[in-house]
Amino acid sequence: MVDINRRGALGALLTGSGLAALPAAGQAAPAQMGLLPAQPTSGPTWTKGIEGQRKADLGDGTFLNPILTGDRPDPSILKDGADYYMTHSSFDAYPGLLIWHSRDLVNWTPVGPTLKTNVGSIWAPELCKHKGRYYIYLPAKFPGNNTSYVIWADKIEGPWSEPIDLKLPRYIDPGHIVDETGERWLFLSGGDRIKLAPDGLSTVGKPEHVYDPWRYPDDWEVEGFSPEGPKLMRRGEYFYMITAVGGTAGPPTGHMVIAARAKSLAGPWENHPRNPLVRTVDNAEMWWSRGHATLVEGPTPGDWWTVYHGYENGYYTLGRQTLLAPVTWTADGWFEIGGGDLSQPIKKPKGGKPGPHGMALSDDFSTDKYGVQWNFFDPKPGEQDRIRREGGALILKGAGEAPSTGSPLIFVNGDQAYEIECEIEIEPETRAGLILFYDRQLYCGLGFDAKNFVTHQYGIERGRPANPHGAKMLMRLRNNRHIVSFHTSGDGGKTWKRFDRGMEVSGYHHNVRGGFLMLKPGLYAAGKGSARFRNFQYRALD
Repeated sequence: MVDINRRGALGALLTGSGLAALPAAGQAAPAQMGLLPAQPTSGPTWTKGIEGQRKADLGDGTFLNPILTGDRPDPSILKDGADYYMTHSSFDAYPGLLIWHSRDLVNWTPVGPTLKTNVGSIWAPELCKHKGRYYIYLPAKFPGNNTSYVIWADKIEGPWSEPIDLKLPRYIDPGHIVDETGERWLFLSGGDRIKLAPDGLSTVGKPEHVYDPWRYPDDWEVEGFSPEGPKLMRRGEYFYMITAVGGTAGPPTGHMVIAARAKSLAGPWENHPRNPLVRTVDNAEMWWSRGHATLVEGPTPGDWWTVYHGYENGYYTLGRQTLLAPVTWTADGWFEIGGGDLSQPIKKPKGGKPGPHGMALSDDFSTDKYGVQWNFFDPKPGEQDRIRREGGALILKGAGEAPSTGSPLIFVNGDQAYEIECEIEIEPETRAGLILFYDRQLYCGLGFDAKNFVTHQYGIERGRPANPHGAKMLMRLRNNRHIVSFHTSGDGGKTWKRFDRGMEVSGYHHNVRGGFLMLKPGLYAAGKGSARFRNFQYRALD
């Protein structure tokens, strides 16, 4: 495990501007040269935001990645005048596709969710605007089936339409672009594209193959070729396409960013002579599996940036987090992506207006945070009817017999160490508790009924020791860098007792289980009755 004070070899290439040094003409790019392992060094740390949460803006004109902590993968970013909007893959969490807003590319606040109807696990959406209307193109996967949908809104805040099936089986990761004649297209995984109708709500014809992506050397440690995530833009006489290859997870050195350009979307496409533009080259680096990039112009014209995602070294459990790096256009009409290995502060984009960042994750349940913070996992139709807020409490009707057969309420957080705490009161024939949830086959936590505790570990229920508190207690779950402990109190927090079951959860992640998810804190209620949750508290730990 590597902490913030370790710096990869690419970080040594940083200049005062925050850009990696560019190779000389004819010289291999740093990602192609086989660099030395990272060396430890004293280094910066994040500032603390709401509830002590990690915050990128260091307050001195620089920032330290990630700009959005926790499971915010496959970022799709839209510049809309002075405003920036971004959304991410939300997978099985509903309401999904939360939109974030910024005016400086570093500080972000939530706007609201856009997708309420469960159409499957949502991968790599595309947020765009065309002729005053906002669109999100989204691939959705159900077991044994997948297709792509579109939703739209006339205001970014919504209301957003119900999903419209584009009848595009097999493909993932759509990228929207308008060609030189005004025709709209979706570029798809594998180098294919398909035309859109003028209103963007249906496709025309069949997919066609137009691009064979650049291929890395055969001896590189990667997960697989997997060309995906095409993001397109036009600058001058060229269209530029940024693609991810090498696989999303697996070996830390696999995922990477490549680019190509063409004067027509039909091609021929010319690969960037210095591909790959971003790649983790050593396991000691702070960010692993970096890729899936989109270019965006900063608040000052001509100042360009890219957002992409990566796993934090030692914290696969947090999912893929959103990273920001500077872009420099070169004299040959190509661009370079700077920032080195992103382990050091980078100068903020010029001219932006910083605003508040993040949101409080504590909840007294006096306001509705459903879809902004709280999501159901893979909900059934009508699942939202299980929730009601009443008298300063969240009342959650039981579902199933355990988290594996129900749908818990979970949320994204992004701290290496934290604790959650809540007062929980249950009705007869009901069980409830606090959990860390990856999916229905992998979770841990502590629950109780009126007579017994129930321990959840490895996605199964492993023990039922006696519960001395009865139907109401305070419960605390602490995750201190993968070491999980529980405390309970039956007297309103005057005295606490440590529960005699500790857990270690560093393996609760994609490379063990699959699914591209994160280990999310949450609440669950099971059985025939309901549970009442009061005064939910979140605290980041040092």
